[in-house]
Amino acid sequence: MNDPQSDNARAYWRENIRTVLVLLSVWFAVSYGMGILFTDALDEFQFMGFRLGFWMAQQGAIFCFVILIFVYVIRMNTLDHKYGVDEDQDDFVPDDDYYHLENKPDDSGPQP
Repeated sequence: MNDPQSDNARAYWRENIRTVLVLLSVWFAVSYGMGILFTDALDEFQFMGFRLGFWMAQQGAIFCFVILIFVYVIRMNTLDHKYGVDEDQDDFVPDDDYYHLENKPDDSGPQP
């Protein structure tokens, strides 16, 4: 028996995991590849007055990581919207309505 909702959930998680694996691969390539393995080859180039391998190991990797965070957020928002699980679809109930008390005490002070 194929439940359409469970098929939808499997497809969502399949795309979610694929996104995470791609971004982790980029993260590995930037941090390990450009910061350690290929540093000597990258040092032949200059960037902002520094050798590129050194700069990538010290600063460039941080910039790439921040960019990866933004890419992840954008991609996950797109996936959430595609599969109908985004926050825009939530049935939000304001706190005043949810915690409504019938006999709310009056804060005006003591009554005579």
